[in-house]
Amino acid sequence: MKISARNVLKGTVVSVEKGATTAHVKIEVAPGQVVTASITNDSVDALKLANGSQAYAVVKASDVMVAVD
Repeated sequence: MKISARNVLKGTVVSVEKGATTAHVKIEVAPGQVVTASITNDSVDALKLANGSQAYAVVKASDVMVAVD
């Protein structure tokens, strides 16, 4: 993965809560440190996010995106 954002935090997905169109994905980036991202349900499915999977919290300005290898 190559990305221009400088704030990339690798972690483990600890929660995926899908809503009508948007999901809240919680990624533990250090013991007790969790980052929450709001992304579409389609993105959750495309990235195959599930509890225990590895993912990156990518922080750019006020948004948090999720990336996987």
